[in-house]
Amino acid sequence: MARIVIASTRPDAGKTTLVVGLGKALSGKFGYCKPFGDRLMYKKKQLWDYDCALIVSLFAKEAAEHLVPMGFDQSKLRFMYGREAIEEKLKTMTAAAEAGHDVVFIEGGRDLAYGGFVYMDPVSVARITKSRLVLVVEGNENKILDDVSFIKSHLDLQGVDFGGILVNKVPNVDDFKSTYLAEVESLGVPVLGAIPFEPALTYLTADIISQKIMAKVLSGEENLSNTVRHILVGAMSAEAVLRHPLFTKEKILLITSGDRTDMLIAALEQDVVAVILTNNVIPPAQILSKYSERGIPLLLTPHDTYTVAMDIHGIEPLLSKEDAPRIARIEQLVRDHVDLAAVLGKKKK
Repeated sequence: MARIVIASTRPDAGKTTLVVGLGKALSGKFGYCKPFGDRLMYKKKQLWDYDCALIVSLFAKEAAEHLVPMGFDQSKLRFMYGREAIEEKLKTMTAAAEAGHDVVFIEGGRDLAYGGFVYMDPVSVARITKSRLVLVVEGNENKILDDVSFIKSHLDLQGVDFGGILVNKVPNVDDFKSTYLAEVESLGVPVLGAIPFEPALTYLTADIISQKIMAKVLSGEENLSNTVRHILVGAMSAEAVLRHPLFTKEKILLITSGDRTDMLIAALEQDVVAVILTNNVIPPAQILSKYSERGIPLLLTPHDTYTVAMDIHGIEPLLSKEDAPRIARIEQLVRDHVDLAAVLGKKKK
């Protein structure tokens, strides 16, 4: 049995993305749990973690109790459970997740410290459940070397089977391997894979944006899976927008008010995949009709343009079940750049 805690040194390093890729490489034959949630959502009349819900939907896993995090709030968990009860619950969740599987992935929270107050930081979880710890580090060479040096010098890994690191979102894999890999490995930290940065994996869909800003869909609901590559705020005249370099790009999200009919008509001639209508202003019926005919999503929000733009800027490019191209690409990246046997702690024959 291979129990693997997948954790990261920093937030948004790509843990869930890598779990999805690893799971696809294993043809879905793995167990999963995330003991301490950090992406709260409401599903099926209970609190879920977004990552848990994603794994359930992608791999058709039964929504069992072990797939629901123990909690999201440290003080509540500390009040509800003592240390012994938390440790016993962790062992029970892991045992339930691994039932019928040879591999189980236990996903950590947003970083190495998350959950430490309630004994559910990734290092503690690995120690308690007797699991192998794999850490995801990401970014440019300086961030990677900082994280590796910190792991080696300051992280107490006594009693933990530390498998090594997965280096994610590497700007130049060949340069990393030729220039920095030997230095990382000289610190005694195994590198289990180096995965290149892919801009396409950072793109949002109109559906994710719509959900996050809680917009009302006026048209094009069937095309909410459209990928957004460029965002243009239509605060200028239509004539000025037509001269804007972004307006000639592919897959544009336009943010404008519903009374800007000139802007909305001009957008129909470009590769606009969705339009956010601000200030709760609904465009005239003939405009709505044109967008409905073309299946272009019109998303209505009560907020002003600046607020909407800032809200979108803060949205994480989370995966969803409908992201088939991105998921296929993630699987291929894992197959091409990750030593799966090393992650699972298996020796090569």
